[in-house]
Amino acid sequence: MKLGIVKESRDPRVAIVPDTLSKLSALSVSVIMEAGAGDESFFSDNDYVGATVLSRDEVLKQADIIVTFNPLSQEEWKLVNQNAIMISQFAPFADAEAVPSLLKEGKKAFSMDMIPRTTLAQSMDVLSSMASIAGYQAVLVAAAKLPRYLPMLITAAGSIKPSKVLILGAGVAGLQAIATAKRLGAIVEVFDTRMAVKEEVQSLGGKFIEVEGAKDDKSAGGYAVEQTEEFLARQRAEVQARAIKSDIIITTAQVRGRKAPILLEKETVNQMRAGSVIIDLASSTGGNCELSKDNETIVVNGVTIIGNSQLPAQMPQDASFLYSNNVLNFLKTMVREGTLHADFNNEIIKGACITPELFV
Repeated sequence: MKLGIVKESRDPRVAIVPDTLSKLSALSVSVIMEAGAGDESFFSDNDYVGATVLSRDEVLKQADIIVTFNPLSQEEWKLVNQNAIMISQFAPFADAEAVPSLLKEGKKAFSMDMIPRTTLAQSMDVLSSMASIAGYQAVLVAAAKLPRYLPMLITAAGSIKPSKVLILGAGVAGLQAIATAKRLGAIVEVFDTRMAVKEEVQSLGGKFIEVEGAKDDKSAGGYAVEQTEEFLARQRAEVQARAIKSDIIITTAQVRGRKAPILLEKETVNQMRAGSVIIDLASSTGGNCELSKDNETIVVNGVTIIGNSQLPAQMPQDASFLYSNNVLNFLKTMVREGTLHADFNNEIIKGACITPELFV
């Protein structure tokens, strides 16, 4: 069985890293790759020992499995072997046309972002892998933009107070942001509707801010759940009170398949200190900040607002390493001695497959 990897369009990451090749070989899977596929992640073709380097078109034609970070264009689907399967992040919740288009073209596909977020599938959870990087990067990007120190400093020229960081949402991204901000010496406050994360927040050194009356749903797969308007009003009031005193705000709350909830309104931003920074990790689904614009940095009354849902791409080498391991662990559930055995009684395979009709 041949697994194909190609150079990503407009993304420096690569789907499979060199370290994974020997582990794929143990599954009797060989790798064919487009020349330069890993260059932007700082992996040269020579690093892929045992892989066969071909043209992009030949990789698409010959591969039995095509693995990418982002879906191939529909024009390139036509080049893919009709019996091959594509593994990528098709984001069917965000792109309503993804599944119908695949079915129309008769292309078998598994979406890594649809793998159930369960303990059993933890090693395949690409959303958690990328969210962890996003949380880490969010703090570094904010610190670079902030015109102040994060830690408290006592110098001969005077004492500097530590910066205050407010994190909205304590999922994987939020927890990594807490840990990173604390390591840099900031004071960290955290909001989350799930009381279950309170101990995790406190264990990382964050102060958990409670708003009574939250609807808790432990089965939400790491996402926020929709809350009552009464609760949201109380939350907005409390967030505003904390936000206007914060130097950095990092927002991470997303509701799967829906628009991200607005947690920072325009009026709140207008009351923040000039020089403050907001990093909105939910900008691709509408944003938690009312003023956010996806993939843009804007300044409002001296407050820098960065809408960026693709921060993991700014750390391409480790992002590629984690994704590659996620894919490998997923493949282990259905590849035996170089042959595909897709057991749809397995909840992981069933959840990830977005074109089950084509496997009948």
